[in-house]
Amino acid sequence: MIHPMRRTCGSLILRSAVVIAATLAVCAQSLAQTPAVSIKSKLVEITVEIDDAFKAHPGLYDNCLAEGRGWAEKMRGNAGKGQRDLPAAFRGVAWTYDRNYASRSVVGRYVSIVRTDDTFEGGAHPNSVIDTILWDGDARKRISIRPFFKETADNGPTMKALAQLARLAVASEKISRDIPVGGDDTLKANMTPEQYLEADTFINDGVKPALLELGPVTLAPSTERGRSAGLTFHYSPYAVGPYVEGPYTVFVPWTKFRQFLSDEGAALFGGERPKDDEQK
Repeated sequence: MIHPMRRTCGSLILRSAVVIAATLAVCAQSLAQTPAVSIKSKLVEITVEIDDAFKAHPGLYDNCLAEGRGWAEKMRGNAGKGQRDLPAAFRGVAWTYDRNYASRSVVGRYVSIVRTDDTFEGGAHPNSVIDTILWDGDARKRISIRPFFKETADNGPTMKALAQLARLAVASEKISRDIPVGGDDTLKANMTPEQYLEADTFINDGVKPALLELGPVTLAPSTERGRSAGLTFHYSPYAVGPYVEGPYTVFVPWTKFRQFLSDEGAALFGGERPKDDEQK
C-alpha cells in the first residue's frame, strides 16, 4: 500500500514536471519566434524575422540579416522624415514595417526564399510587397535563374515564353477566383486563360518578357529528390491586379519550358509538383 504522503508528493512532482515541460516548450517557441531585428518607439515599430533553418546553409542567414538590418534602418529614416514632413499622417499611431524571410524550397544546392514586406504608413490600408531570393549554397551567394536557360535576353524567345506562361497561370487563377476581367463586372471570368488575357490589362502590364520583370520567382519542390518541378511566381497586391484581389502565387511546370533549358537547367528540373505543395 502506498503511503498517502508519498502519493501526494508523487502527484506534485508529476504536476511540476508537466508545468516545467510546458514552460520550456513555451520558452523555446518564444525564442524561435524572436525577431532577428526589432526597433520600437512612439514613432515606428520595425521587425525583421528570418527562418532559423537558414543557419544550416553557410552564409545565408548572415546575408539576410545584413540586408534586413540595412532595410530596418532605412525604414526608420523614412518614418522620421515622414513625421517631420507630414506629422498629421501619424495621427498618434506608429508606422509599422515588418519583413519576413521564409523558406520556399531547398532543391539540391539551391535555397528559394520568399521575402515579404508588410508596411503601414498611415494610409487607408497596409501594403505588402513580395520578393524572392535564390541562394546558391555552393557559391554562397544570391543568383538569378539565368544559368538554367540557354539564353535570357530581354524580349528573347525564352523570356517571351516564360512571360506568357506566367500570364496564363495568373489568368487561370483569376478565372478560378471568378474575378471579372480588368475589374469590369460585365466581363465575367467564364472564358479560357487566352481569352482572359486578351481583355485584361493588369496581367500584361505586370508581367514583362525580361528577366527582372517576369516577377519574383522560386524553384518549386518536386516528387524527385534534388530536382525542381518548375517555377513558382509570387505576385504582390497591385502587381497583376487591383489591391482588393490580393497576392497571386502561380506555378508553371518545367515541362512547359524544357526546350529552353541549359544543361544545368535540364539536370535541375524534373518530376512533378507534390500534392502538399499545391496549396502554397
